[in-house]
Amino acid sequence: MKWSGIHVWSFISASLTIMLWVLLGSFIYFCADALRPSPDLHAIPADCDGIVALTGGRNRIEAGITLLKQQPQRLLLISGVSPHTELSHILAAIDAGPLSPDLTKQISLGHQAATTIGNAWETAQWAQQKKLHHLILVTAGYHMRRSLLEFHDIAPQLRLTPYWVQPPAMNTPFHPHTLILMVSQYGKLVGALLRIVVSHQREHVQEGFRSPSSTASQTAPT
Repeated sequence: MKWSGIHVWSFISASLTIMLWVLLGSFIYFCADALRPSPDLHAIPADCDGIVALTGGRNRIEAGITLLKQQPQRLLLISGVSPHTELSHILAAIDAGPLSPDLTKQISLGHQAATTIGNAWETAQWAQQKKLHHLILVTAGYHMRRSLLEFHDIAPQLRLTPYWVQPPAMNTPFHPHTLILMVSQYGKLVGALLRIVVSHQREHVQEGFRSPSSTASQTAPT
């Protein structure tokens, strides 16, 4: 029994060591992936008929508007906008200046989403209503993998082309606050993967949506 116990603990110790190395290696890959430069605008497929920009960080809405200006026939959804916030407020906040009426009418604001899951549901409903099939998904590099995971789970019928941006925090990747952010986002990615694999619950359509009576002023947390 003594040797059997030693073998069991050796197996547990070896398994934990392997697991830790896997987590460390995947975290390093996650960080490298999150820090990649934004894609070339000219590399975006021409058949993309819509754009969705997720609120919650710098440079996302700006990139969405830039992509819209590149191809004005596309439609743009800004998902996760605070209740009572209008497009004029958003443009003023990002110092984008006025848009032409032709561009403005191409933009929709999504006020329901309060989480990344909510972003996915909100986008799926918008795309169905507008009869869109291929969307450019705009969010931060550190948020892109989890967003793609949630979107593919909730709206597998949509084709997605990722367009990631780098918020100012990524300029100092070894700053303690940035490292904490990356660990947090990695943990959320692992949690989302486990939730989808272990307890798949796509039937909860309203998950991640704000209450209709919500008056919160913050954008969707990511």
